[in-house]
Amino acid sequence: MTVAWATPAGAPASPHGPTPFLQSVVPGPGESMLHIATFPPDAVMQSPSFNPAATVQEHAAQAPGLVNYLEQDNPGTHKTPTVDYAILSGEICLELDDGKLIHLRQHDLVVQNATRHALRNPVPQSATLAFVLFGQVKAEGC
Repeated sequence: MTVAWATPAGAPASPHGPTPFLQSVVPGPGESMLHIATFPPDAVMQSPSFNPAATVQEHAAQAPGLVNYLEQDNPGTHKTPTVDYAILSGEICLELDDGKLIHLRQHDLVVQNATRHALRNPVPQSATLAFVLFGQVKAEGC
């Protein structure tokens, strides 16, 4: 995953490129980010040489903050406090909260609002997605 662009909260109309201010790849309230992420085929993670512990460490280094939202007992499943727009290059399956799989194809668009989900790649080719994430403003009061 690469953060291609980020806008801090309260920034002027002109966004800032990738900067060292990023503490997390999950934008906070009023922040926005553009991520480009490539998902290898599921077969890569089912290979006998796959090392889940090394993958978690690598993911934590490359995508700080995201690991805080990943479910330990359901790899890849997460829910972030963001509104996400995703555009796909390739094919991938979006697994929703109820376990339903939605097969996404080239140029499909997905909009999520703090949705619990996972992305699965059962096809033999990698899939690349562009995500625009907007940090939600936390509701006050009840």
